[in-house]
Amino acid sequence: MILDTATAASMLIAGFLVLIFIRIPVAFALGLATIPVVLLELRLTPFIVLDRMFQSYNSFILLAVPFFLLAANLMNSGKVTDRLIELARVLTGWMPGGLGHVNVAVSMLFAGISGSSTADAAGIGKILIPAMQKEGYDTRFAVAITACSSVMGVIIPPSILMIVWGGVMQVSVGALFLGGAIPGLMIGLALMATVYGFAKARNYPVTATPDWGAFWAAWKGAALALLTPIFVIGGIVGGLVTPTESAIIAAGYALILGMFVYRTVTPRDLGFILYDTARFAAISLFAIGTASAFGWLLSFYNAPRLIVGVLTAWEFGPFGTALVIASLFLLFGLFIDAIPTIIILGTVLMPVAQAGGVDPIAFAVIGIVSLAFGLVTPPYGLCLLISAAIGGLNVVQVLREVVFILAPMLIILILLAAFPEIILWLPKTLMPGAFR
Repeated sequence: MILDTATAASMLIAGFLVLIFIRIPVAFALGLATIPVVLLELRLTPFIVLDRMFQSYNSFILLAVPFFLLAANLMNSGKVTDRLIELARVLTGWMPGGLGHVNVAVSMLFAGISGSSTADAAGIGKILIPAMQKEGYDTRFAVAITACSSVMGVIIPPSILMIVWGGVMQVSVGALFLGGAIPGLMIGLALMATVYGFAKARNYPVTATPDWGAFWAAWKGAALALLTPIFVIGGIVGGLVTPTESAIIAAGYALILGMFVYRTVTPRDLGFILYDTARFAAISLFAIGTASAFGWLLSFYNAPRLIVGVLTAWEFGPFGTALVIASLFLLFGLFIDAIPTIIILGTVLMPVAQAGGVDPIAFAVIGIVSLAFGLVTPPYGLCLLISAAIGGLNVVQVLREVVFILAPMLIILILLAAFPEIILWLPKTLMPGAFR
């Protein structure tokens, strides 16, 4: 049997949705959904699908994913998070709602080291949610601000999602890193403004008014950790290292800090860290393989071309196209992990973005910022689930606070769609070669 585009796409999507509905993990659901189409289609064999999975793994740039995860786990286990929190405390703790601002500020600092939002939510949440509860903050607010601020881990460089995007779409990872810097800073400032509003409304306390001695001590404690993003981003932008090499440098540097400088990581700890990293990396990379096979089948049946034809016929223009792209990523991010969404939806929408006049770097950052919302919105909402578990609440109890905190972030997403130069200014200035 030779399937047409509509039949094949319907079978793939319907099969995937049914498997998700019966709670099959996303990575397995994507792979299993391809089986009926492969069995019915005379032009396909299972070996073709397996080959597509292997080709997706056979990418040097994707080696950066486990190494950045390793760097994040080493930083968390090496008590680097504690030093970043102390620095954030002296920088922002003097404002009303001090610990809320500390929460946001340390997420921005940690994002520049780890590239992982889940590592951010777990590492920071374990320390700051109990501390905020002790100082009289509403637990729902503490959980919500921890979850929402942790999403900056995939926006502020370095970012694991940007590495995956660059590898799949053949876009400069250095330019993506630079493109995410200003939007990430804007989101951080918007979150701090939201915290200030909550603090005034609920009379949350000032944490501390530090003197120069406290500032200097906190800065000395965190300075070595803060060199990580300089090594990573500076090396890539300067053309000295590849993203994978920069990830290896970050992991090696984190290991040196934990074992020999701070001496907070023991050989026994290292075994658990390596196991935990391998487990999460295996999940991420397996999802990349099955999503690549699923996406390749959609392309085989020309589903992307059909979608491009429909959307370009409507002639939205750059702003309208960017909003449609953001809306689709927001919708998919509610239900599916970000990495499979990038591979499936990103490859489908890339021609749409090009036809609509949206720059590939702007398209990538808008997509990643949109997917970041999915980390704190049910039913997926992994960062929200982690933070709620730490706070001893269920997700439903904190949704009201999450909505209030996400509102300014949504406004920033619309601004990015309307004014893509916010994204493009830094990469155009520092890496003009990426646009040739």
